[in-house]
Amino acid sequence: MRISFVGMPGSGKSTVGRHLARQLGLPFADSDSEIEHRVGMPVREYFEREGEDRFRDLEQDVIAELSARPHGVLATGGGAVLRPSNRDALHSNGHVFYLRSTPEELFRRLRHDTQRPLLQVADPLRRLRELFRERDPLYRRTAHFVVETARPSVPGMLSMVLMQLELAGLVDPGQVPSPIDAASAG
Repeated sequence: MRISFVGMPGSGKSTVGRHLARQLGLPFADSDSEIEHRVGMPVREYFEREGEDRFRDLEQDVIAELSARPHGVLATGGGAVLRPSNRDALHSNGHVFYLRSTPEELFRRLRHDTQRPLLQVADPLRRLRELFRERDPLYRRTAHFVVETARPSVPGMLSMVLMQLELAGLVDPGQVPSPIDAASAG
């Protein structure tokens, strides 16, 4: 089974993806971490040094490779959906979850984050609103499932993802933890 996560920066893709992979016994990959491994520097530094176009070219290669693997959970970077080839690769090679957060929720989570290149601006909330307006339709187009992340805990989001997978007949009911089990996962 191949499951991918898309969504705005800070929506919980890597955290929820890592927990889901552990729960289902699948390998986990993070496209940004894979890029950092390949270029030998943080995404922010590569982004600043080489520019967004070069970064997106590399991201496209990484997503094509990772999404083509037959099994696993993949967390993508927030801008992965900007390229049609990424949207197509993700959507056609597995089940895609959009972890949907409002710009205001994201701002609360990210206001002290200095590692996300697109948010290093004078007005990060305004930038998040612009990114959300641009990307929300692309995330929706890419995803098979949308999970609203309005203030739930990681175990809560994990339970919502697992319930969607169960309802779609993609996991056995025994793989979905009880609320008590989910609470201990965080």
